[in-house]
Amino acid sequence: MSEKHEWLDPDNEQEAAVRHLVENTDLSPLQAKELVAEHGTDREKLLKIARTMKAEG
Repeated sequence: MSEKHEWLDPDNEQEAAVRHLVENTDLSPLQAKELVAEHGTDREKLLKIARTMKAEG
């Protein structure tokens, strides 16, 4: 059985932040990756920003 987000490396801080956003918000993996690239890996800050964004779709 494969992991839902097997494309992410849990030891990479940026990828761990992306995974956290995907699992805790309505953001797509691409949206989460762009948010982390733009704002860094502070999860609390990222969640605040993510809550203001609309999910793709």
